[in-house]
Amino acid sequence: MKKKAQVGDKDAKAIAPIMEAALALLQEGKPVRTLKLADAEEEKILQGLNLLTSKPVLYVCNVEEASAGTGNELSAKVAEMAKAQGAGSVVISAAIEAEISQLGNDEQAEFLETLGIEEPGLDRLIRAGYDLLGLITYFTAGPKETRAWTITRGTKAPQAAGVIHSDFERGFIRAQTIAYDDYISLNGEVGAKEAGKARDEGKEYVVKDGDVLLFKFNT
Repeated sequence: MKKKAQVGDKDAKAIAPIMEAALALLQEGKPVRTLKLADAEEEKILQGLNLLTSKPVLYVCNVEEASAGTGNELSAKVAEMAKAQGAGSVVISAAIEAEISQLGNDEQAEFLETLGIEEPGLDRLIRAGYDLLGLITYFTAGPKETRAWTITRGTKAPQAAGVIHSDFERGFIRAQTIAYDDYISLNGEVGAKEAGKARDEGKEYVVKDGDVLLFKFNT
């Protein structure tokens, strides 16, 4: 690639410096995910190299039940290492997770409360995974069913609609949008509308995590 860059190859001139920087990190024993990039174009080049240590990593620490809420000395060391590597970390107790998987929702909440834990470790694990991969969730809700849809953070409304069906994206007009907290606190779509919390968003709207959307489109 360096040879191609030296003779004026445009693509090689862009790629070679990223490869050299990645190689320098690897020779120091550091993962490529810690490489500082200038812009989205350099990020795209790095992704194209498909290097193993450029992939997102999440360390999951399985601790004893007493440390499930706060972690312990060893999990703290893992969290410190993960941060230095540009990776994520989360603490769970597999023993507790096995127990609550056998309980109903109400019993789960009561059991976790006795342990001083706010939520199951599985929930934290899923959320950490989504954050690491740059994913968010939006909802569609109707009389028959409520569905959750996964999209990349920064996705605009028409492309979010396309996750449901390509026709929704092609014929997109607008999206009725209600924030999740408003939808729950105001008892659904009707309450949100009455409180003025339902709004129409157009093609440039960037969908937010937890949005409840109703798409309007041409058939």
